Amino acid sequence: MDLIEIAANTKPPVCKIMDSGKYKYELQKKANLARKKQKVILLKEIKLRPVTDVHDYDFKIKNAVKFLTNGDKVKFTIKFKGREMEFIKAAYDLVRRIIEDVKEVGKVEQSAKMEGRQMTLIIQAL
Repeated sequence: MDLIEIAANTKPPVCKIMDSGKYKYELQKKANLARKKQKVILLKEIKLRPVTDVHDYDFKIKNAVKFLTNGDKVKFTIKFKGREMEFIKAAYDLVRRIIEDVKEVGKVEQSAKMEGRQMTLIIQAL
C-alpha cells in the first residue's frame, strides 16, 4: 500500500492510501477507453481536371458523398495541364457545381484557391 496524491491543486491536497499498481492500471484503462471513443477525421482527396467528363464527375461526387457521410473531410484538387490554365473560369464553374452537389452532406471549410497549376477546395461533413 502506498500514499498516492489524488488532487494536488486543491487546498488541502487530497491523498489516498491504495495499491499504486492498481491505480496505474485504472488510469491506463481510462486512457484506453477515451482513445477508443474518439473519432478520427481523415482527409480524403479527389482529383479532377477542368475537362472531366460527366460520368467521371458523377462517380467522383458519389464517392465524395460517401466520404462525407462517414464523417471525413474531402479535398477536391483540380489540376491544370498545359493550355488548360486558360480555362480557370471553367474550373470555378466546376467548383460551384461541386458545392451545389454536396451541400446536403457537407459545407465548405476552405474555399477554392489557386496554388500554382492546381486549385484546391476542402469540404467538411455537416
